[in-house]
Amino acid sequence: MTPQQLKKALIQAGLEVYRTLGDEIVLADRPRENLILDSGVRVRTPLNGTFRLRLALRAEQSAFHGEGPDTLFDRARSLAGPAAAHGFSELGTQVIPMKDPVDPEKTLDTLYEVVYTLDVKTLEEACDEARFALGLEKSAGHGR
Repeated sequence: MTPQQLKKALIQAGLEVYRTLGDEIVLADRPRENLILDSGVRVRTPLNGTFRLRLALRAEQSAFHGEGPDTLFDRARSLAGPAAAHGFSELGTQVIPMKDPVDPEKTLDTLYEVVYTLDVKTLEEACDEARFALGLEKSAGHGR
């Protein structure tokens, strides 16, 4: 299955696509009718007979002033309970600087992401797990 075929199948299954990155389809989050965002959920084209879902959970430095990277990664991990219960496992971490679009030398915020994956056999399972992942809280905030 090519990325274009997967994208079409996901759309036909009622999922909204944000963009395609290589062999991964990035699903969209639409908090408002006129706003579309990267949801943090991706579906990869089949490799060795399995689809891979990728889920990114994050904590933003600006929400937790003065906290170090380890604490911020732990805050992101604290959101993983429902995903882990569904079979998602931690793949790794990444630090993503959010640059000012007007001044690329300026960093507006820094995201501390923990990435989880789940391999499934069928497109139907991939769609079901994507819907599940889309419903999860993916960003740590104060009081959570």
